[in-house]
Amino acid sequence: MIRIICLLIGYVFGLFQTAYIYGRAHGIDIREHGSGNAGTTNTLRVLGTKAGLIVFLGDCLKCMAAVWLVRILFGTTYHNIIYLLCLYTGAGAILGHNYPFYLNFKGGKGIAATAGMVLSFHPYFIVTGLLLFFVPFFTTHYVSLGSLLVYAGLLIQLIIFGQMGFFSEMTQPQLIEMYLLFGALAVMAFWKHRENIRRLINGNERKTYLTKKNKVDAEPVEKEDPACDQKR
Repeated sequence: MIRIICLLIGYVFGLFQTAYIYGRAHGIDIREHGSGNAGTTNTLRVLGTKAGLIVFLGDCLKCMAAVWLVRILFGTTYHNIIYLLCLYTGAGAILGHNYPFYLNFKGGKGIAATAGMVLSFHPYFIVTGLLLFFVPFFTTHYVSLGSLLVYAGLLIQLIIFGQMGFFSEMTQPQLIEMYLLFGALAVMAFWKHRENIRRLINGNERKTYLTKKNKVDAEPVEKEDPACDQKR
């Protein structure tokens, strides 16, 4: 039951759709422009760097706030599985961000929310996450590549740390549960980025810059291959 409660707490926080709210405040529905994704990258491309950073902070902080709340509420009573509960909370926030019920389940891809989960999980994972994202991003300018490497790398780190006794108060079944939960989030991230993966393979993935040259007009949603479901 406590896991479901944490998942629901995270989902409620995840429903705060920063990109959608920011876009509406500036007269557009961000989901009807650019890639159609209600997230940081599309906001940055359509509305500029400042808007992208605001959306990133909003989506990151909502996940962090949810995890902090769970730590306050259950950190003492469930101290032995608090890392697992934090992961459930982060998963809920990512689900709320990706699939907000009041927006017909059309949200973002959950990467900024994932950043918030990592930042509030444990300091040891922050450095790994930053390196896995920013090194490939500043090298290639592919947000999708950095995002996917973060999930793959952190899953490996989580398993290694777990098996080395880092989460000493957790039993092996609880550790496996944590690995499977993060693995499920990784699978969802790869699924949400399936078209990005296809474009990376084909060499035509769009690059993203933190400069004015990255900004584009608020054009309608980009046309995609009709054979592929692009409703994110």
